[in-house]
Amino acid sequence: MRVIIGLGNPGAEYADTRHNIGFMFIDKIKEIWNFSEWEFNKKFDAEIVKGNIEENEVILAKPQTFMNLSGDSVRAILDFYKLMPEDILVIQDDLDIAIGKYKVATDSSSAGHHGIEDIIEKIGTQKFRRIRVGIGEATNEGVIKCRLGAHDFVLGKFSEEEMEKIGNIEKDILEEVKKFLE
Repeated sequence: MRVIIGLGNPGAEYADTRHNIGFMFIDKIKEIWNFSEWEFNKKFDAEIVKGNIEENEVILAKPQTFMNLSGDSVRAILDFYKLMPEDILVIQDDLDIAIGKYKVATDSSSAGHHGIEDIIEKIGTQKFRRIRVGIGEATNEGVIKCRLGAHDFVLGKFSEEEMEKIGNIEKDILEEVKKFLE
């Protein structure tokens, strides 16, 4: 069994914000592979759904703890199903990567992402796979702009142009999900 976790914040006010790109991609995975509807699981404090992706039993999860406490949900899921950190894939936003780009990380630090920091702290390791989806704003030189108001930026909505760039990497992200399940 594998678990794919999308990070975000619960509530309508956070829907479609940059910080919720993990929720957006986990919803897309649910749709593409015809999982049933989300159900809130109190013990995990997460919306979860079980299904299959090409012969693999998979749980999709959206922690409802708010981003900075995501580790509580992840720890509860790992404990209940007796899984190891290597059995999870976390999809997160990354301010240091330009919109329309992504990176796959395994055994890397949180790079200041508070949701990832909490997961690392709660499960006791950084040795789990992550898809870091870019939400950063690149300059003409390709360098990510440093933002003092990062909190407001990550809680902002995507523009149509940004959503188009995200759509352009959707297929690649879904391929990364398949690789994780191999």
